[in-house]
Amino acid sequence: MLSRIAESLFWIGRYTERADGTARIFDVLRLQLLEDPMADEGAASHTVRSVIMGLPGDGRTTFDDVGASLVFDRTNSSSITGAWLAARENARRARETLSTELWEGINTTWHRWNGFGRGIVTERHLSWVRERAALVSGIADSTMSHDEAWDFLVLGRSLERADMTARLAATGGLSGGGAPWAVVLSSCGAQQAFMRSQRGLLTDDRAAAFLVLDREFPRSVFFSLLEAERRLEALSPPHTERIGVSDEARRQLGRIRTSLEYRATADVISDLPAQMLRVQSAVTAASSSIASRYFQSGPLPTWTRDRM
Repeated sequence: MLSRIAESLFWIGRYTERADGTARIFDVLRLQLLEDPMADEGAASHTVRSVIMGLPGDGRTTFDDVGASLVFDRTNSSSITGAWLAARENARRARETLSTELWEGINTTWHRWNGFGRGIVTERHLSWVRERAALVSGIADSTMSHDEAWDFLVLGRSLERADMTARLAATGGLSGGGAPWAVVLSSCGAQQAFMRSQRGLLTDDRAAAFLVLDREFPRSVFFSLLEAERRLEALSPPHTERIGVSDEARRQLGRIRTSLEYRATADVISDLPAQMLRVQSAVTAASSSIASRYFQSGPLPTWTRDRM
């Protein structure tokens, strides 16, 4: 596979998941302010914009400010609009590899979202984004051959999902702006799955452990890291090494996953913000390693006229 096609597929997966993840993170803020009249709008908005998403802010952020930067800002690739635009541009570059249904799904999503225009962010906006992201992912899984093209797309999706869930889990329940764990679970679509697995017993520690460590919930940090490792293993040549793993991305992800898996759950939860920051750093390092190994690092070669 051409490296430029592989890179586009990887980023289609990441940007589609980023639109979904940003909608979920913004929904945490919306629900927090809606359900708790005593919530400090400035503190909660600052937490979402600066602490979770890492955007610059001066502490005087409002709900509308967060909506402008995380939902409608076309120049910000972390916003919903910016992510859908980037996903479409990458899909256009890899159009010959995508199924027709997948291209149409991404292209239609961008044009319909762009037609909404700027305005007040409502639950309808956010639920539509989540539905379209699920639709695009489902189309990819059901209409693409599960070969290396699909592996790159799912690899990008899994890394982005691990990063986004880690961002949410790091600030769940924090005093001074953090959302209650019940709100975080609901925004991740995890409430019913959590209640079934825990027989209806909701505590902060159990909710945090579920989103970070559960082996069967597809949006948990652990599940997403493991899925990314599986895609990297599928993309690697047949295993012939007798010692260690030469793939730096797999090494980064495996190290952080096992550090979560084999630590006592109570230790992970007690140090949750620092643990989730390490997850984000590992995802960033793995992405850099994937880029250096698989993607075009220099300018594309061009044909030149032979000189006589």
